[in-house]
Amino acid sequence: DPKTRDAALNTIEFRLRENNTGSFPRGLLLMLRSLTTWLYDSNPLALLAFEEPLQKIRNKALSEPFFFEKMIESRLLSNPHRTTVLLKPDASLQDREEADEKARLKKVQEAMKQADLERVRENAGELKRSQQSPDSPEALAAIPMLSLNDLNGTNRMIPLTVSEEHESRLLLHDLFTNGIAYVDLGLDLHRLPFEYLPYIPLFGRALTEMGTEKEDFVALTQRISSTTGGVGAHPFSSNKKGSTGSTSWLFVSGKAMYSQAGELMNVFRDILLTVKLDNQERFRQMVMEEKARMEQKMIPAGHQMVNLRLKSHFSESHQVSEQMGGISYLFFLRDLSKAIESDWSGVLATLREIHRILLNRKTMLSNITVDQRGWALLEPLLSDFLKTVPEASTPITDWPSGKTPVSEGLTIPSQVNYVGKGASIYHGTYEFHGSALVITRYLRNGWLWDQVRVQGGAYGALCMLDRLSGVLSFISYRDPNLLKTVDAFDATAKFLQGISLSREELTKSIIGAIGDMDSYMLPDAKGFTSMVRHLIGQTEENRQQMRDDILAATENDFRAMAPALEEVRDNGVVKVLGSPTAMEEVEKERPGWLKTVKVI
Repeated sequence: DPKTRDAALNTIEFRLRENNTGSFPRGLLLMLRSLTTWLYDSNPLALLAFEEPLQKIRNKALSEPFFFEKMIESRLLSNPHRTTVLLKPDASLQDREEADEKARLKKVQEAMKQADLERVRENAGELKRSQQSPDSPEALAAIPMLSLNDLNGTNRMIPLTVSEEHESRLLLHDLFTNGIAYVDLGLDLHRLPFEYLPYIPLFGRALTEMGTEKEDFVALTQRISSTTGGVGAHPFSSNKKGSTGSTSWLFVSGKAMYSQAGELMNVFRDILLTVKLDNQERFRQMVMEEKARMEQKMIPAGHQMVNLRLKSHFSESHQVSEQMGGISYLFFLRDLSKAIESDWSGVLATLREIHRILLNRKTMLSNITVDQRGWALLEPLLSDFLKTVPEASTPITDWPSGKTPVSEGLTIPSQVNYVGKGASIYHGTYEFHGSALVITRYLRNGWLWDQVRVQGGAYGALCMLDRLSGVLSFISYRDPNLLKTVDAFDATAKFLQGISLSREELTKSIIGAIGDMDSYMLPDAKGFTSMVRHLIGQTEENRQQMRDDILAATENDFRAMAPALEEVRDNGVVKVLGSPTAMEEVEKERPGWLKTVKVI
């Protein structure tokens, strides 16, 4: 289809021109990309200078009949060199592997003499001693590092102008974007009943994947790809500074060259005003895809699932996020897949009600990242678009508070565990101080690294503080242990009480915390980040105070945070995602401690 071909070429060209590397510095990426050819004595610029080869492909596609079709035929359809691999689950595999391993080790042990066994014990003891011993000052001094004098004492500011356009809030960020317009349209989720929230990720997908009154979803996809750099939707929820409430939105985001800004706004108008939600089979496919993705990510992203589930007990925003992307969301998708077959009219009615409530000019937010030339082009287009959006007086909906905290053992077919423990530390006497970001970073890279990763064998361990909600959580990643890891989490408070830090160790943690604050951002990320700061109520004065606290952090700040970690130790909630066998073993040692919930 020529439209599919043109859409593909446009998508590739936009991606090359934008060169959006996310949080990874562009310069480093260009270096790594050039090494791909340079290492093999080829031109290091071959993968950087795209204009000429891209134009050649365009010319061939236009001048040679069936240019791509011929390649598909020769390289794929008529290519006899292929392999089919089938992966079939085996429920007894783990038991067999464990039995084989025990038998092999027993055979090895029986063949060893007493001197061999003694040498194994000595080696194990030496390994443990080396794991528990700190690196020598000489070894640490060999690692190059910055000094505090290398750091900027003042935060970088992102330009922001707040105004209104046709009763709709407008945030404008005047930044150089290399001729690309970045537009985020926010739909306020706080106008919805709480029970509608799990529908939001699917509703967001439906806007761009179910078609409009004039185009089916294939034609819409072709149009988006051929005229823009992409359009998509994603939910966002966060606590607000100094409040127990949340700011929760569905953002419909898009980007396009300035010359295509009109087409981008036309796409927004069509998908938001004329979306077709009544294609039952298409929606069912989306639900099944979403369910499969959630099930697939349980193991690679198990730590995220545990952290979401854990934090959902302590604040509205975390509960909202868990409903739209955690284990509760997976359970919802399973129920929804059945409801589509048994009560499609009810599901469709809910989707239409969500659309009616969210599409409201008075509650909509427009976030624009362009330079002055781009804004001159985009402003009249945005104004015309907003005029077409209906307006209504929709009240903010009160959502229920978090569920009663309960420790859970969430079971999946896995040979490793994801262990979490956490609590809100703002309920006691602790108040947020910027040094907490230094402390949690030090705990991740020092204490927890040694206790949970080096000695415990886990792939990783985290200590995180949500400074807005006050939830402090410990999380392990791909962990062979469970109780041992919880004990390490609980010992953290005592570790802080008796901590003795060298100036070098403190400096490294301060530099890391500043690095997190000053993370690399491209224009689209800057505009979105500035908008988030506005929504959560974080001022430049707040951020500067946080920076000053980080730079002035001392060993005394570490000790002062110990009582907050005692709160987690004594009253924290535990969440474990792992194998049924691990939960059964814990039940024998601590009966009734974890409520077992089967996830997969």
